[in-house]
Amino acid sequence: MDYMTKSKFASYIDHTLLAPTASVKQISQLCDEAQRYGFASVCVNPVYVKLAAETLAASSVKVCTVIGFPLGASTSSVKAFEARDAIKNGAREIDMVIDVGAIKEGRLSNAEADIAAVVQACREEGEKCGKNIIVKVILETCFLSDGEVVDACKCARKAGADFVKTSTGFANPKSLDGNSLPNGASEHHVKLMRETVGSEMGVKASGGIRSVRTAITMLEAGASRIGTSSGVSLMENWDESVNIKAAY
Repeated sequence: MDYMTKSKFASYIDHTLLAPTASVKQISQLCDEAQRYGFASVCVNPVYVKLAAETLAASSVKVCTVIGFPLGASTSSVKAFEARDAIKNGAREIDMVIDVGAIKEGRLSNAEADIAAVVQACREEGEKCGKNIIVKVILETCFLSDGEVVDACKCARKAGADFVKTSTGFANPKSLDGNSLPNGASEHHVKLMRETVGSEMGVKASGGIRSVRTAITMLEAGASRIGTSSGVSLMENWDESVNIKAAY
């Protein structure tokens, strides 16, 4: 069992602010915090990609954005255009939402083609700017059965994506009696996703990760990236005695 250092832990975090009310001041602060702690990226809505890219131009922190967010119900051509535009504005990581309905109905060829359209757009735009663009596929696991999670992972792998990701954090699943159900990352889903994609792809756990212990649990389950809006809190509450069984 290895001990996790604070700086190593920071390198797994996508420091996230996707609130519709996010301001220029807040995005600037997000970027400053990411540089201070050494996070992997900032994850912002497309409207703020250019600002984040300009702010982080001299930094190793990457700019990540979301595509087809949060429903995944845009057409493939719109998702591809949105991804191209984001890359032109400075995004280097693209988190796209899968066509959840296609997965639920077993239309796996449609789901795969949807992902492939974004992957192709990212590869082409990345080549133009001489950058390697990372594509993460958000499955929205709270809406999927285990079998559907496996199917979605396989679609992402076949389409050439780099990561699969658990959640948007914006879903609101409900039971038949109208009560809210869990909507974020779970240890179970992360393990299932890692088992399905193997070691060749990344797994991003996101949604509801607000404590160091939860984040470490996700890393031990097989996550290689953590998406959270609580990055600063995690760093401020870091305990150097934290150890970890495995990390990708």
